[in-house]
Amino acid sequence: MDKENLTVAICESHTTAEEVVKELQKSGFDMKKLSIVGKDYHTEEDVVGYYNIGDRMKKWGKLGALWGGFWGILFGSAFFIIPGIGPIVVGGPLVASIVGGLEGALAVGGLSALGAGLFSLGIPKDSVLRYETAIKSDKYLVIVHGSREDMAKAKATIEPLESTEIATHNN
Repeated sequence: MDKENLTVAICESHTTAEEVVKELQKSGFDMKKLSIVGKDYHTEEDVVGYYNIGDRMKKWGKLGALWGGFWGILFGSAFFIIPGIGPIVVGGPLVASIVGGLEGALAVGGLSALGAGLFSLGIPKDSVLRYETAIKSDKYLVIVHGSREDMAKAKATIEPLESTEIATHNN
């Protein structure tokens, strides 16, 4: 996948992630250019992974209302069990990067499938490791994909919100 300009917000809770998405939506961002990543805690034990593009997932965890709301405005959804991280749910363009990494057997030195997907978007490896650690710590990532101007607007929209750490990656 081509390197992209990205703004990544690490959110302390699902409530904060939801607030970030709502603020970006109010600011006029194209919701098809947002990705969300977070853990899913109460998944079916027999599920190994599930993804779809442009449709809704059929099974949810205990945060079903949160994820269901996101899927109504984002493009693409996926459920993965990532060794070392556990079950995660992903929505938005990042799904294609992770799936591409899995389907192409992409192995990026010591990174999980999630990390390989982030790395393929142009996020430096040290930042990828920070984002994987955030997910392991039950935090959420909200990722804005777009132009440099979009990144400046996203940062200005997200900065006033509490409980977020923001980084911009321009490529």
